[in-house]
Amino acid sequence: MKPLFPPTELPKYLYSPTTTLKNQKGNCFDFSVLLCSLLIGAGYDAYCVSGYATREMCLMDETRVICPLIKEAKEVSEGTQKKIPKKYSVKPPRDLMSKFELQQSAKQERKILLINENKLMENKQRIVEPEKPKKDPLYGLRVHAWVLILSGKREVPENFFVNAFTGKSYSTTDDHFLGIESIWNHKNYWINMQDCRYGCKDVIFDLGDPVCWEFMLLCIDKPLLAISKLEEEEDVEEDVCEEEKEEKIFHMPPSWVQQIELSPKEFETQSPDGKKIVQYKKAKIETWAPYVKKDGLVSRLTVYDNIECSSVLEVKDWFKNRQDKLNMRIHKKPMGVIIEYFSPGRSDSLKAHIYKTLQPETERTMEFYSNARVDGLQKREENAREMIETFEERPDFLFYQHTIFGKRTKKVGIVGGINEQNLRPILKITERYHRDRAKPVYDDVAERNFLIVDERIQLIYHHEDDRIIASKWEFLKPPSTEKGTPMVLTPDMSVAYLVEPVPKFKKQLFVYEMLKGLLKAEQLTIDRVRESEAEVLDILRRRAEEEEASELTISIYDTERNEKSKKQREEMERALQEERQRQAEQELDYLAPFLARLGNPEKLVKWQAIQLRDDCLADLKERLINQANIIQARFEKETQELQKKQQWYQQNQISMTKEDEETYLAYCSEVMFRIHILEIRLNRHKELAPYQYLALEERLHNDPRLIHFL
Repeated sequence: MKPLFPPTELPKYLYSPTTTLKNQKGNCFDFSVLLCSLLIGAGYDAYCVSGYATREMCLMDETRVICPLIKEAKEVSEGTQKKIPKKYSVKPPRDLMSKFELQQSAKQERKILLINENKLMENKQRIVEPEKPKKDPLYGLRVHAWVLILSGKREVPENFFVNAFTGKSYSTTDDHFLGIESIWNHKNYWINMQDCRYGCKDVIFDLGDPVCWEFMLLCIDKPLLAISKLEEEEDVEEDVCEEEKEEKIFHMPPSWVQQIELSPKEFETQSPDGKKIVQYKKAKIETWAPYVKKDGLVSRLTVYDNIECSSVLEVKDWFKNRQDKLNMRIHKKPMGVIIEYFSPGRSDSLKAHIYKTLQPETERTMEFYSNARVDGLQKREENAREMIETFEERPDFLFYQHTIFGKRTKKVGIVGGINEQNLRPILKITERYHRDRAKPVYDDVAERNFLIVDERIQLIYHHEDDRIIASKWEFLKPPSTEKGTPMVLTPDMSVAYLVEPVPKFKKQLFVYEMLKGLLKAEQLTIDRVRESEAEVLDILRRRAEEEEASELTISIYDTERNEKSKKQREEMERALQEERQRQAEQELDYLAPFLARLGNPEKLVKWQAIQLRDDCLADLKERLINQANIIQARFEKETQELQKKQQWYQQNQISMTKEDEETYLAYCSEVMFRIHILEIRLNRHKELAPYQYLALEERLHNDPRLIHFL
């Protein structure tokens, strides 16, 4: 953007849209003409406006504008609901407080409230005062150009302005626009006849009203307002006088501007050098074209804590074409928290990652695309002492798993990994399940606790919808025995609280099998926890490698950037060209078949040259004889068929109809024509055959490969 200089005067030159695109720079008039051309081509009723605007609008100063990417927190005021007295409610006790004291306390509260409001207003004024722009000595005199879009076309409901510098739309009553001198498009030029002392708030944009807008050219496309009969009678004399005078009518000349064309590369770049920075109030937006940054960064929003933009509060980065599917990263500076969001397509189905550091066993939260995982994992929260996993739509109805770890002796790094000697001790694992309607309540476990340190297992079952108490089981794990030794179950190893008596629970064999299944389930749960720990380490290791490499994906259709596909295509084209050239050379080389018989020697000797000559001449002689024999055989065949047809005609001439005679004559004419052609070809072949033989003999004697030997 180039500001007008001086800011109170119109530019000396008005460049065409194609020139502005080529130069990639211009003032507000150049930007407006380009934008208006594009909008008119898209079907909008657009006009360029020449007028006056504020300093911020003319200089594209948005340092006092709130960034559109920042959502302001909306204060929701909850209204106090009046309590409706019940008909049979207990009457409150009689209020024995003094009304005078209540009035005095209310006065005191109002004074305190007023003082607090004044303090708030002063603080707000103190904060807002430095943010106010300084007084502009050229207020109302700064020349500016923008775009006006009238309602009607493309379902536009109302008129509005568009600032060509930023592309933002404004109401026609906005305070940034202080006046209009004229507007124009590709058909006409209108001069504003209205008073703009109060800005553009009272301007009427009916271009067909000659009182408000004076058109310059006669070829107008806006309907004029109807004139009343009294005014028409008063203007009769003036009209007669004007008709007598010779009118000079001006028409809009045809456009000499070239068609606006944008290449795909220019459209993708969007701005010079592919980079753009916009400063807002307490925020800054930086944008880059795709593939400009090596890490795929395309946009960055930096939020500051103060108006001077010296203290960073938050940084948001947006990425594209990342091989690791990273599309957004949020860095909250005061808390040191980093939030990363990923697109679907990763092998680990990672959706979001909230962390402070990539070191393992620190506080972090990972979210996953549960529908892309076999285990249905949706969320994993982890710190040094616990891990919480949430699942979705699992066939076993598991939706929650909470693991509590003990203190470890040695820390684990990303590279080192976990070994069996350095595992975190597991103290407790809690699992929770949704209700399985296919099972009865007394068989459907709601919560399962493995107290590994205490060597106990607790079960809590679901309860019926009309019950509030659930059945419970608690088991003491038997002492560890050698392999092959059966497990011993005693009555004091299980405690049950059953809401309703179930006959099978009284059988000792059923309790034994239940405890045996729970011990297996405990081991499977521990293995699943260890797999989760290993997966976390693997994800952290991969994320560290991905951030270091920052590889980008390139589409196979992007022929300019896809170097691998480009080289492969060039190699294929070169190989195809060489194959075509080799085939063409073989087709043109008349000695190639005879050289192949000799093994394609690089250098010929005398006996090989003589043999090549003799073989080549003998082959030509044989081909000439064969060709003559073929022509002679066809000639004799046609002659014999004609003689047979003539004999048939002589035998059946009496009984033949007129149509049969016509068919016979047509057949004889066609056969005689073919016999004549074959006779001519045979005579011509006999005449040219000796010359062809001599020409080949001379070509062999002059061949550079045989000339030294012949």
